[in-house]
Amino acid sequence: MPPRAAPDAGRGRGGRGGRGGRGGRGGERGGGRGGSERGGGRGGGERGGGRGGSDRGNGRGRGNRGSGRGRGDRGGPGGGADRGSPRGGGSRGRGRGAFAEAGGAAIVAAGGHPLPIMPTLSSGRTGPLPVDHIQAIGVKRQQYGNAGKLIKLRSNHVEVELDQGTSVIIRRRGEDEESKSVFRNYQIITALQTQVEDRLSVRPGVYDGRKNLFTSFDLEFESGAHEYVVPLGNPASIQAGAPPVEFTVTLTHVASINPEVLQRFVRGEQSHDEHVLTAIMALNIAVRMEPSLRYPSNARSFFTDQETRPIGRGVVLWRGYFQSVRPAINKILINIDISTGAMYQPGDFIALGLDFLGQGGRPNALAPRHGLPDRERLRFQNFISGIKVTTPYRVHDPDGHRLVKGLTRESARDRRFEIGDGETMSVMEYFQNQLNIPLQFPDLICVELTKGVVIPMELCKVPPGQRIRKQMSPDHIRSILGFSAMPPRDRERRIRDGVGVMQYGQSQYVREFGINVPNPRLVELDARIITAPTLKYNPTSKQPNVHPENGTWNMLDRSMFEPAAVPNWVLLIYEGQRRFGPRVADQMTAGFVRACQAVGITINPEPAVRRWESGQGVISRQLGNACEDCHRKSRAPPTLIVAVLPEGGADIYSAVKNFGDVSAGIATQCMKASKCFNARPQYFANITLKVNVKLGGINVVPEPRDVPWLTDPANPTIVMGADVSHPPPGSRRGPEGYPSYTSLVGSVDSSGAKFISRMGVQDPLHEVIEDMKNMCMHVFQKFRDTTGKLPKRILFYRDGVSEGEFKTIIDEELRHIRDACEELGFNPTITLIVVGKDHKVVFFPTSNADGDKNNNCRPGTVVDSDVVSPVEFDYYLYGHAGLLGTSKPAHYNVLVDENNFTADGIQSLSYALCHVYARCTRSVSIPAPVYYAHNVCTRAKNHYDPQQVHRLFSPEMTATEDSADRARARRGGRGGGRGGAGGRGGNRNTARDGESEFRSGFQQAHERMASKMYFC
Repeated sequence: MPPRAAPDAGRGRGGRGGRGGRGGRGGERGGGRGGSERGGGRGGGERGGGRGGSDRGNGRGRGNRGSGRGRGDRGGPGGGADRGSPRGGGSRGRGRGAFAEAGGAAIVAAGGHPLPIMPTLSSGRTGPLPVDHIQAIGVKRQQYGNAGKLIKLRSNHVEVELDQGTSVIIRRRGEDEESKSVFRNYQIITALQTQVEDRLSVRPGVYDGRKNLFTSFDLEFESGAHEYVVPLGNPASIQAGAPPVEFTVTLTHVASINPEVLQRFVRGEQSHDEHVLTAIMALNIAVRMEPSLRYPSNARSFFTDQETRPIGRGVVLWRGYFQSVRPAINKILINIDISTGAMYQPGDFIALGLDFLGQGGRPNALAPRHGLPDRERLRFQNFISGIKVTTPYRVHDPDGHRLVKGLTRESARDRRFEIGDGETMSVMEYFQNQLNIPLQFPDLICVELTKGVVIPMELCKVPPGQRIRKQMSPDHIRSILGFSAMPPRDRERRIRDGVGVMQYGQSQYVREFGINVPNPRLVELDARIITAPTLKYNPTSKQPNVHPENGTWNMLDRSMFEPAAVPNWVLLIYEGQRRFGPRVADQMTAGFVRACQAVGITINPEPAVRRWESGQGVISRQLGNACEDCHRKSRAPPTLIVAVLPEGGADIYSAVKNFGDVSAGIATQCMKASKCFNARPQYFANITLKVNVKLGGINVVPEPRDVPWLTDPANPTIVMGADVSHPPPGSRRGPEGYPSYTSLVGSVDSSGAKFISRMGVQDPLHEVIEDMKNMCMHVFQKFRDTTGKLPKRILFYRDGVSEGEFKTIIDEELRHIRDACEELGFNPTITLIVVGKDHKVVFFPTSNADGDKNNNCRPGTVVDSDVVSPVEFDYYLYGHAGLLGTSKPAHYNVLVDENNFTADGIQSLSYALCHVYARCTRSVSIPAPVYYAHNVCTRAKNHYDPQQVHRLFSPEMTATEDSADRARARRGGRGGGRGGAGGRGGNRNTARDGESEFRSGFQQAHERMASKMYFC
């Protein structure tokens, strides 16, 4: 049966690009990942944060590069962007320019005059191009693509007009704003504008929550700065006699921005320097200011309670809207999309705890005396640490909220503190005797607030609209995907509704900065559908060639292009014999063998060893014994280990993979027992796709005539992919926390279908791959060992990079790649492309004929005009047919191109590489090497000793330590202050030891597996 399973789908045709000298570079980009909460996989939902508004910068200096390949002008330092939270909300930037700290400002009229067509353009689609002297961070756009069928799309953008003559002044706060929350900073600046500085009460400025305040007029400070004293307090505290809290705020005049600079930029007449970056930043802050004050929000999205969905375990989803100002060709746009916010269940704190623990209406489930496991308490503590609560007890905070630091081990009845003269009192006694508040649930654990204050759980309420910033469970992620995914027409309608919700014309902040949205209709634009490559299977097949239709095909009457052989294999079953007995095992074996034979894989019809094992045993010992038995019986070790896993067998899976991929160097294939019961042939057919490449085979290749640049024998070419995965939200950060994992894959055949890999560990949240040189050397040497020569050309795809980091990637990672080449004595031409789906741009066909059956854009749809950068060489490409909700294209930014690709050439080649992902018979959303690099990173847990995996990667590793325990450790076991105070402290060596274990315990893949596609 033909394999069909896949994550997503698409089409494409390989093109050809010639060689040549390197083009000039320049500029810096700001921008970065803004956006909504985590959606999930690469196919349907959105992944983390999402790369929202691009906000690119520029202005790089020149530095002659010289490597014998023509001139290449490298840039110097330039603009940047305000750094937000990593991989979600906020923009990120590096290489800050003069105004990077201050932020920026902008005011421009949309539109502009098209430039003359460049002589190098072929006939067909054309458009304005940047003028000659303009520099880009990466490759400057030289042409537009013309290949394919021309169609019309709508994008989720609206056009912005800006009043002429409006200027923006940058202001900087001089106080210790970084130590305060964004929410508190907004409160302070709002109070300053409404109560203290009269001029700002009439013409308010806009604020980014940290350092930067932008106004549309000059406050004309005599000394260039002014200090304000801002009182802040909540009415209840003031009425109770508590004085307001006073904050000192210093505003400093930094610069004025001429709005004409942004107008020149969108016409392609201005490099993207710090002035442009600052202008775009100011516009973004202006459009977000109103919703930021009215609704729960992150850096680029806000959320309302008009549409919510409880999903259990203390989580409620809120529908929201994303918005980001983006410069485009001859226009300024606002990118608008729907987003999803995961919020804490509001209301009673006890109800939140019971829902999180799955205990329904049983309050005693939160009582230590009734068996609350400490592990469950720590899980709940990790979930709620940092949440705000309201309580009637001693509230003096300006907003009436208190921050939760943790949960006590003891109940209110048992938690005691000193009251003087060696006497102690329980929390229950204190509230009953001192405050006349008898407790209904004295046996429940207590909530520990800031300053060590302990409050009974029943007296705490959770205000609505508090976003969860912790790692979500797999069940939660599935629920978020289900809530976020919607058909294209529904999504387009919601986006249109969102334009009305924004009410740009009603916002005082938007009006003050001269921003107008005269036409709320979504932007229409030209796009193209390019042709998919022909795919080749084994020439002995009845139908060796495939012409993909709508990004999908099957293997009926086809064999693998290079089928592998399985002379010996072992089968270990971790499901009990009562459910998975010999008869089921026989059926499963027969189905698997038939599927292998159908696609050309030679396999022994019976495993050399078949046995049932307990998942509670030492998995590596069980696997080792099975391999030894196979060797004795067959006089050869097994080629493949097949393991049948029970539900919830993640630990067994990790141990099996560690044994095969790291320790023994034997290919492994895990199957779920539930899938094997009466399995359809399709299930085993899908399994064969993975087995074949793990054993060194090749499933499918593109027709060489469709990818001549890739298959040219005179110019051996390597296709590479790289990625970095960072610690999940809520995990321990910093030098003692979870590390980041890096991966590099490279092709070792002439078709870009067979890859090897290398993996690394580095400090958390560092986006640059620090060991890139050594990783590249390893891959290049394997390429030479396999092909007999070193590559003359490199096509390098980089995943997971925000636009604010493009310059750093060029300056650092590209240098490491070149250093690796130099050390091995070769000098290839390099094309470096960043590929990402962490953005919020989607497109909708205007005609049913141009969409698929779900009204999504068809695979092969390319957009390289209207909504793309006015300077940089970037484009959007749908590589796949969407399976869930609205499809999202991948965004490609060409940072380096020494191979002189045409627009059509690089777009078609990238699309062709979306068709050779080995695990499915569908095209995928990004080129296969990018997908493989991502897969390698996700297997990090399997590279540790299975005996240490649970401890290193369990949720408790991210749990907040009990602050009462820390206090007792610091004070020698003494109690705290009033209401039961806890302190700070604790054993710091534990975290440091954990960090060293992450690094020292990491193991590279076994040499035999690293040279094969074990990661499929």
